[in-house]
Amino acid sequence: MQKTPGGLLLNYALHLKEEGKEYRTLKLYGQEINLITSAIARMNMFMHGIEEFSIVRGDTLAHPAFLENDELQKFNIILANPPYSIKSWDQKSFEHDPYGRNVWGTPPKGCADYAFQQHIRKSLNTENGRSVTLWPHGILFRDAEAEMRIKMIENDLVECVVGLGPNLFYNSPMEACLLITRTKKEKHKKGKVLIINAVKEVKQDKTLAILEDQHIKKIFEAFKEFKDRDGFCKIVDIEEILSKKGSLNIPLYVSNVDKIEDQKDFSELYTDWIESSKNLKQSMPKLFTSLGQ
Repeated sequence: MQKTPGGLLLNYALHLKEEGKEYRTLKLYGQEINLITSAIARMNMFMHGIEEFSIVRGDTLAHPAFLENDELQKFNIILANPPYSIKSWDQKSFEHDPYGRNVWGTPPKGCADYAFQQHIRKSLNTENGRSVTLWPHGILFRDAEAEMRIKMIENDLVECVVGLGPNLFYNSPMEACLLITRTKKEKHKKGKVLIINAVKEVKQDKTLAILEDQHIKKIFEAFKEFKDRDGFCKIVDIEEILSKKGSLNIPLYVSNVDKIEDQKDFSELYTDWIESSKNLKQSMPKLFTSLGQ
């Protein structure tokens, strides 16, 4: 999976276009700190006929670009792929953030992930705000961020967590996850989180993994159904998550390890090992004889 500058926003609009839905009235906004990346993102928008957009170069944490009445502008949908675990950020300023983004607390100096997640939270429309953020799995269970994660869960903002497989990105073998939030959940989703373990839903192609249409469809259908699927996804009450110190670590709730139906005890395994060793010793003379011929 190769990142394209502005790709998240662009693909969202093009997906609506492919489905025959209105996409030209969308208003797309984005902020990117890298000059070249932000310039290419704007060019991609023009090349695909997208006119209603504003992509600004700048530091999202230090200088958020989209403001309204001296507050962060609110959005219906936010798609984000923030930089992972950056260490060079102004933690001290975030402690007294003028936009009130430290709603859950101040992240540790060596990891700004929850600074970005709180920026997203503060930028969501309070009535129908939804967000999907691509993160490394550590954001789901790291102890240093437990208090902030617990507050996010207690506020019933987390709708779904999707664990993705390894090698989906060039030059990175890491497994990623999707953290999906909603400011106001539907009634049947309140107090619950859907955990989807899609680590195996990939096609391996040498050193790179690919999410094929069948994998995407399976993940999407599970998200829409919001039901348990044995070995793939599970609905978990937030009380259970909080009892585990707010850990959203996916294997705690949905394991993708194949079950062994016929398990042997240690004595059986040891006997099998002794027997196989005897057979190996008996076969060795024949092997040396054949090699010497």
